[in-house]
Amino acid sequence: MIRVLLADDQALVRAGFRALLDAQEGMTVVGEAGDGEQAVRLTRDLRPDVVLMDIRMPGTDGLTATRRIGDDPALADVRIVMLTTFELDEYVFEALRGGASGFLVKDTEPAELIQAVRVVASGDALLSPGVTRRLIAEYVARAKEPGIAVRLDPLTEREREVLALVGTGMTNDEIAARLYMSPATAKTHVSRTMTKLHARDRAQLVVIAYESGLVRPGWV
Repeated sequence: MIRVLLADDQALVRAGFRALLDAQEGMTVVGEAGDGEQAVRLTRDLRPDVVLMDIRMPGTDGLTATRRIGDDPALADVRIVMLTTFELDEYVFEALRGGASGFLVKDTEPAELIQAVRVVASGDALLSPGVTRRLIAEYVARAKEPGIAVRLDPLTEREREVLALVGTGMTNDEIAARLYMSPATAKTHVSRTMTKLHARDRAQLVVIAYESGLVRPGWV
């Protein structure tokens, strides 16, 4: 059973999401929060598998709440999907940096929302390569200068190559073709890289690839 927490300041939005998700087999809404502070508290109390978190809420916003949840080791298994009004919300990259596993626009189709919850609950990031590339082009160029890449020390040379390609938005199949390996081997390298860098998911790898300086905007 996938346990979901809804965090949105609009009661009507929460009611719509609850009705949709509760109707799905193997899925249940365990709680609702009207602001970020309540979302953090309920996440700690209920330990949901997935939190659907609105970025823009009064008081403690979704960005701050996501960062607080992401910084809590006890909540390492909780996955957060940010809900935005626009596909390229100005805070999306900050949300990924703070620990979000991906994002959805609020007017997404019901079937896509259901699939998104299942994908994130399984441990995958909700970022298509196309979306990743647009995020990079739009926001990473404005980010602060990268620091020394000490965080990459545990990686082998091959794993650094794989991380760089993940950072450009490539899928495992594309990475396999570029590096002349099987998709299964590419997936193994990605998984090992996540483990070594203590990354929650692929979205976190994208952030690390850029913030470490391994990849810069425009690099392929």
